[in-house]
Amino acid sequence: MRKKLFYILLLLIVVIFGVYKYMYKSHRDIASEDAAFSKTVSEVFQAFTANDSLANKTYLDKTISVKGKVTNIDLANKIITVDEKLSARFTDKIPDNIKLQDSITLKGRLVGFDDLLEEIQMDQCAIE
Repeated sequence: MRKKLFYILLLLIVVIFGVYKYMYKSHRDIASEDAAFSKTVSEVFQAFTANDSLANKTYLDKTISVKGKVTNIDLANKIITVDEKLSARFTDKIPDNIKLQDSITLKGRLVGFDDLLEEIQMDQCAIE
């Protein structure tokens, strides 16, 4: 009986530890990750408009590097719009040297494609 109780308790501890590690895993550091893809904004946009389910499998939750021209800067919300098709949210402050119509390369995590606004969305972005 004691042996059975010991094994049940041991199993319970292992399960609790596994659940804890799953729920409280460390956050990704996108800035230190290598980009899985290096594309232009137009290439990624075309992939989503052609076949969004395939594009989601390819790009969703991946660190990617994208190139394009700055078309809008929202300092209050820390968002840059690139080629009017990509909304890039920065974790930190947007660098002061970024101006409208600058050609830039961003690295960040692709979080999705908004069908209604026809806009790619990235977060945790940084200028490369």
